[in-house]
Amino acid sequence: MTGDWRMDRIGTALKGENPTVLRRLTAGFAVIGDVQFLPGYSVLLVDEPHVQRLSDLPKQKRLSFLSDMDRLGEAVERACRRLDPAFRRVNLEILGNTDPYLHAHVWPRFEWEPADMVGAPVWLYPRDRWSDEQFKLGRQHEALREAIGSELDRL
Repeated sequence: MTGDWRMDRIGTALKGENPTVLRRLTAGFAVIGDVQFLPGYSVLLVDEPHVQRLSDLPKQKRLSFLSDMDRLGEAVERACRRLDPAFRRVNLEILGNTDPYLHAHVWPRFEWEPADMVGAPVWLYPRDRWSDEQFKLGRQHEALREAIGSELDRL
């Protein structure tokens, strides 16, 4: 995957050029995360690039975005539970501290995580987890992509 689409994740999703898109949902795009140190990590991107916070959306679209977040969370949960018996739960977060557009993180959590990380926020994982080539999204994640996408279709 080339890095050009990363500069405009929502714009490229709208054009069908973002390779991480799993499915188009009601108020956004379900995408698989760039890093997969917790396999199944996904993100919901709002479908309007100028929207920075949930409160920027009209009430009905806000509810649709939250419903899409719930749907993606459940799809990740179902797929991860099926693919890894050590699956524990899903964490859902809307932060917005780094990227300026509205998005929601969906983090699967597992029993095999290091003991000091099990009860901690994902953001406290060591920085090398975010940049290590072994965790970079790639072809090895196709089955995971398919599983999450299929669950999104069922829901």
